[in-house]
Amino acid sequence: MIEAGGTQLQVRGSLVKIARVDGEKFLFAADPDAIVDSLRKSTHRVDIFTFIQKVSETSPKYSYPMEWDNLAVVPISTFDHWWSQQIGKKTRNMARQAEKKGAVIREVPFSDSLVRGIWEIYNETPTRGGRKFPHFGKDLETVYREEATYLDESIFIGAFFEDKLIGFIKLIYSPEGSQAGLLNIVSLIEHRDKAPTNALIARAVQICAEKKIPFLVYSNFAYGKRNRDSLSDFKERNAFQRVNLPRYYIPLTPIGHVALRLGVHKKISERIPEWMISKLRHVRKVCYGRLFQAAPESI
Repeated sequence: MIEAGGTQLQVRGSLVKIARVDGEKFLFAADPDAIVDSLRKSTHRVDIFTFIQKVSETSPKYSYPMEWDNLAVVPISTFDHWWSQQIGKKTRNMARQAEKKGAVIREVPFSDSLVRGIWEIYNETPTRGGRKFPHFGKDLETVYREEATYLDESIFIGAFFEDKLIGFIKLIYSPEGSQAGLLNIVSLIEHRDKAPTNALIARAVQICAEKKIPFLVYSNFAYGKRNRDSLSDFKERNAFQRVNLPRYYIPLTPIGHVALRLGVHKKISERIPEWMISKLRHVRKVCYGRLFQAAPESI
């Protein structure tokens, strides 16, 4: 983590070091020129600086090199409008399922007991959605440190069954209230019959409506060349829409210029043909299923 132009940046990559705004789905580059100028003078090597515009700003504002990115977004006016007009009957029934089966959805203060519940959820299974789950195997201290970020802008929503945490959301909103993001949303597969994830999203929408936050973001709608999958279908059923936004890539070093010209600033999965990626995903899912004997899951 480094600071440039008064903004906290994450720097990732080994051969090509790429910096982006920390928490970029709810924090933004208010003055990208100042950030770029600061990075050029910094002792920290950064090859490329990238940033994305706010959800409310879908037209390019800057003359920097640009590519299109996307987010999964629910436009929110009132909770009743989302409930009655934006989602269908099946999704409403799923959102009611938790309460019908005895689960309780409520906001939760950040605490040691909350972190322990999150840690137990993270360590339920090594795979989710046919791939290795990145939080599996983390110790309690690591989970605490990761969940303790942005507490002033965070709301934790928990799904409880018999006082046990069976699912949670970490909802983070931008300081000016322009949009909120689901930083974490995970539920126990063991309790999937109660559909806690649907109920958690309903509560997140309700909170955004109460706070008059006009957009709720659930990460990307599509990843790389992968346009449809079970997760994007789940998002769509809950009224998340694909919103295309400008993403800028500003080369700061000769390495950055070459990387941008050759396209190696992108992930490998974004440079391989979709038919090949699809086959590799299937092989990965089968291998992980056999290796870990993963429990079936539904979203």
